[in-house]
Amino acid sequence: MMKDDSNLQGAGGTPGGIGEFVAGLGMAAVGAYLLTSNVTVSSGYWYVWGYNAFGLTLFPLLIGIGLLFFNGRSGPGWALVVLGTLIIFAGILANLDIYFRPTSLYNTIIMLVLLAGGIGLVARSLKSH
Repeated sequence: MMKDDSNLQGAGGTPGGIGEFVAGLGMAAVGAYLLTSNVTVSSGYWYVWGYNAFGLTLFPLLIGIGLLFFNGRSGPGWALVVLGTLIIFAGILANLDIYFRPTSLYNTIIMLVLLAGGIGLVARSLKSH
């Protein structure tokens, strides 16, 4: 018995578009790689009112861990652990310095066209046409 190819589904359940999806995904991946390889990320110190504040961000986490060692079902302990972890991650993200390395305009345009064009092709492949 022959299989009916008229019911083939492409990207996003739409007919066709799988080639556009793969090409767009490849373009977007290459553009994102080239763009992120030209970015330098560094971090600074955590200051609050002129004082280094990293130690202060550890208090909720440490108190929560202590409460959980005392009673593993402690609601306030879990809340403090989650809050302390969120504070530390937010502090890390807030203190990042991101710099774009000097590059030629041509290279920058190539990176951005690959990224934007790839995202556009992926989006186009998901609609029926």
